[in-house]
Amino acid sequence: MDIFTLQARYAKARTRLEERDGWGEQSAAKLFAAIAARRRIALDRFIYALGIRHVGETTARLLARFYGTIDAFLAAMLEAAKGKDADAFKELDAIEGIGEVVAEAIADFFAEPHNVRVVEDLLKEVSPQPLAARDTSSPVAGKTVVFTGTLETLTRSEAKAQAERLGAKVAGSVSKKTDYVVAGADAGSKLSKARELGISIIDEQEWARLTTNRGAG
Repeated sequence: MDIFTLQARYAKARTRLEERDGWGEQSAAKLFAAIAARRRIALDRFIYALGIRHVGETTARLLARFYGTIDAFLAAMLEAAKGKDADAFKELDAIEGIGEVVAEAIADFFAEPHNVRVVEDLLKEVSPQPLAARDTSSPVAGKTVVFTGTLETLTRSEAKAQAERLGAKVAGSVSKKTDYVVAGADAGSKLSKARELGISIIDEQEWARLTTNRGAG
């Protein structure tokens, strides 16, 4: 973070940067301009740069895609840090590709006040940007979807990729925040959980109609 406060610190220093040996007004201006240009950072890169245990580039991208904005991400993580019974922790754990070990590591990170202060201080210097927008015209854009059972026309990874292309969030388990459960053959506990919670359950054909804008949302 020190690099982003460089200009402000030198503005208060007895010797300004452009007055130091090897520097001049033009070179100092170029440096400060380069730093300013990097204040806008992709949300996934920001999350990755926090150095959270088990959160590599792929996981950071999953989180950035799922939560969308830094405000939503930070609010959810502070809530998740309250414990496994928190709805935000359950939602985090349910994200396809995250899982309990990673969810616990993230929650533990944000449960530490020092880490939260570091993040808040960093956000005074940089502006994390949402990832490139995906299709927002789809009926499933912004919806949380769970796939369960055996699908006939798509593999699980193909179904996940399709849903994400259409702006949906793919979760690995069912929660109160799930919007759709797409149930294939031999669907088990996830289907039961969806029924218990009153989640909308559709089959593969209904999913196909929905995602081609021929079904009702």
